[in-house]
Amino acid sequence: MTAPIRYFIRPSRPEAHVFELRCTVSDPDPAGQRFSLPAWIPGSYMIREFARHVVSLRAESGDKAAKVEKLDKHTWLVTGLAAGKPLTLHYEVYAWDLSVRAAHLDQTHGFFNGTSVFLAVEGRTDRPCLIEIESPEGMAYRDWKVATALPRASGEIGAAFAYGFGLYRAENYDELVDHPVEMGTFTLADFEAGGVRHDIVLTGRHDCDTERLAADLERICQFQIELFGAPPPMDYYVFLTQLVGDGYGGLEHRASTALLASRADLPWKGMTGLPDGYKTFLGLCSHEYFHTWNVKRIKPAAFVPYDLAVENYTRLLWAFEGFTSYYDDLVLVRSGVISPADYLGLVGKTVSAVLRGPGRHRQSVAESSFEAWSKYYRQDENSPNAIVSYYAKGSLIALALDLQLRSETGGKRSLDDVMRLLWRRHGQTGVGVAEDGIFAIVEEVGGKDCGARLARWLRKAVEGTDDLPLARLLKPFGVAYQPEAPGAKPTLGIKLAGGNGKGEAKIATAYDGGAAQLAGLSAGDVLLAIDGLKVSAANLDSMLERHQAGDSIEVHAFRRDELMCFDVELAAAASDAVKLAVDEKAAASVRRLRKGWLGH
Repeated sequence: MTAPIRYFIRPSRPEAHVFELRCTVSDPDPAGQRFSLPAWIPGSYMIREFARHVVSLRAESGDKAAKVEKLDKHTWLVTGLAAGKPLTLHYEVYAWDLSVRAAHLDQTHGFFNGTSVFLAVEGRTDRPCLIEIESPEGMAYRDWKVATALPRASGEIGAAFAYGFGLYRAENYDELVDHPVEMGTFTLADFEAGGVRHDIVLTGRHDCDTERLAADLERICQFQIELFGAPPPMDYYVFLTQLVGDGYGGLEHRASTALLASRADLPWKGMTGLPDGYKTFLGLCSHEYFHTWNVKRIKPAAFVPYDLAVENYTRLLWAFEGFTSYYDDLVLVRSGVISPADYLGLVGKTVSAVLRGPGRHRQSVAESSFEAWSKYYRQDENSPNAIVSYYAKGSLIALALDLQLRSETGGKRSLDDVMRLLWRRHGQTGVGVAEDGIFAIVEEVGGKDCGARLARWLRKAVEGTDDLPLARLLKPFGVAYQPEAPGAKPTLGIKLAGGNGKGEAKIATAYDGGAAQLAGLSAGDVLLAIDGLKVSAANLDSMLERHQAGDSIEVHAFRRDELMCFDVELAAAASDAVKLAVDEKAAASVRRLRKGWLGH
């Protein structure tokens, strides 16, 4: 029987944000054993260099110190091993990243992703793992519990009880690092969907109506399970939610998700209606849950297997993130959690956001996917002019494809059929999706009616930069595409830093071809005065309202520590806001088609 790799982790110094770890290998490579820490975490396509947070590391073999040599930024070689003896690495990891991607520890809670803390034993990553999670010392931590989808090591001495510290297991290193762990005095709620227990873990102060939250999430999860077909691919699921004053983020895992959310976005007792913040939070939960199928199991071939040491390139994130972004809000309306009007309002916001980005004409979503590592996840002041979001535009491509499949087959086929076929061919088999695999699936689902044409259309949409014909595609469903007329107020063609309308008027982005850019103003410039009068973020709009497009104004601004003056010719505001509205008087055949799409 193959001996497991044994890990130990303890919040040794919460006040200093330090985890203590051990990794023991019973049969290390006698010529020297290599260890490495991932450089990135699946689902977040950026090299993070987690090894930079390893603050100390030593090794012992046969009760004697072994030699440790660092080979590169995240790899260590241990030599001088005692023959036939186990090797143990002792190390500490600094954890002060309050995000869904890494690790965070203080006196209130501990959280970690395995990619941030567990060293991989090279040549042994297919071995089973046993993980001992120990509580911090002191009476202040006596009520701490553990929440994770990592299986408990039943049958082993010291196996953890439910929500307890103790021994857990993983089939291999890949599974080990795909189960984040939360520890602390969290709030726990639960529900069942598809015959599977789902836990909601809330860390941080809140006044959440957990019964309402559980009821809404149950409807969302049940719908997704039925969409792909029961049973779900996990036997337990947990939403690990860190609540803060202002935050947003999520990261998918095979049987859980790590979420960062504003506590104000959660429902409260006596809440009426459906506030925008709560819709946003439910959409986030829906998005990450949909990833249980789409990207955690249906994967690009480039991710099978992951290479966590380097970038893994694919041009398919428009499907794995974009299609997921389409379904996250669509599931809310089809499960009855929000109304069709609410849903169309959310789609309208996405359309408007895409139209406001000049970069949509510079970069395709296929290019955006491939360049996620260097551009999307490393955005700067010029990004709106240079890139397009494979999330946002990818979701609109999914919408356009779904509408065409439904309208051209009389509602007999849809994007649901594409997702189910992907699940059967790739998710259930573990075979990665080839770079042209989505087009072939669409052609097969569309069949003789429209398959070949829609596959060609999809390729052009994802590889090109044209705007999508959404107005035409929505019309057969009785949904009006209504561009809002631009206001009379002229524009500088800038985005201010901060986004809260307060403080100094500092330019975050000068849009390509905009009045400010043409006059020479740049990102980072701080506007001081317009025509000799003081300007701030709070009064910029009101000052511009007194002018018309074509007027020239004198703008004084600081660039670094230099005062500069610019003559700016104001431009007309663009028509980049869109609303979608249901035609309640549409013909019965149109209403049937719309009901098949939205469920109402």
